Amino acid sequence: MAVRLCCCCFLLFVTIAAAGGSLTRTNVATLPGFDGALPSRLETGYVTVDEENGAELFYYFIESEGDPSTDPVLLWITGGDRCSVLSALFFEIGPLKLVIEPYNGSLPRLHYHPYSWTKVASILFVDSPVGAGFSFSRDPKGYDVGDVSASMQLIKLLREWFTEYPHYLSNPFYVGGDSYAGKIVPFIVQKISEDIEAGVRPTFNLKGYLVGNPSTGERIDLESRVPYSHGVGIISDQLYEMIMEHCEGEDYDNPSNVICQQALARFDSGTINEWVRCHEHDLPYNIDIRSSIKYHRNVTLKGYRALGAGHTAPEFEPERCFAMFKRWISSIPL
Repeated sequence: MAVRLCCCCFLLFVTIAAAGGSLTRTNVATLPGFDGALPSRLETGYVTVDEENGAELFYYFIESEGDPSTDPVLLWITGGDRCSVLSALFFEIGPLKLVIEPYNGSLPRLHYHPYSWTKVASILFVDSPVGAGFSFSRDPKGYDVGDVSASMQLIKLLREWFTEYPHYLSNPFYVGGDSYAGKIVPFIVQKISEDIEAGVRPTFNLKGYLVGNPSTGERIDLESRVPYSHGVGIISDQLYEMIMEHCEGEDYDNPSNVICQQALARFDSGTINEWVRCHEHDLPYNIDIRSSIKYHRNVTLKGYRALGAGHTAPEFEPERCFAMFKRWISSIPL
């Protein structure tokens, strides 16, 4: 936690940009803590997304280390809700990672991340919604945004940014995110798709989207884990039928039916033990996997089993996740 908080102080200097206009930007040539030139071009900036309240979204744009003129462009938003995208940049898919070492009060050191997704794509990391990371509002009313309004503001940011950089419009465009972003990413893609059909400009070369360990809707997420577990053979027919019979209409987090309570307790115990049994020899670091699974019950099986890692899989299994992303974005079967 101390390391993550330090990141915010560490990058405060990149937020400085000239005021005025709907888009302000700064090219960053070097970063303290990293020796030598950056792997590729880094730009930071603000885009005004709510003129009435003076709300602005902050972004980091990192060009592909391959061929930026043709490589895909990926919009990435992190989960939370309202978490800084620095977590994705420094701990998951960005080109630089923090050197993990005891904190001595100085600026953290950085090293090159060989499995950064920027090796094959340019990535637009955005602090969203307003209030996350360095995104801010001059009027407190600007912080009053929900999922729909935050999604529309991200679309506005994209239109402003691509208008400023029209040469990227021909590149394949993708939208991605993890955790809570599972509610935002599909909405953005649907709206962009509708705008393309309506002839709204600028026209994005939309190719697809990806979500990692996504939240889609609390009730759907929680209840779908039972049929999924049964479908892949982790729970018995008997337990599955008991839950289906006695938990219908119940709140899975706080069921009132005693038989349902007992059945869900057996379910939680069984799925956690089975997961740990299958992966006890390749768990990275010293993750408290039981706590992690319990907290993210909606992705207990599908997300974790797919990548054998924590909730933010690219942080703990960077090589595998990069290989999967590279194949997917290149239209190669996984």
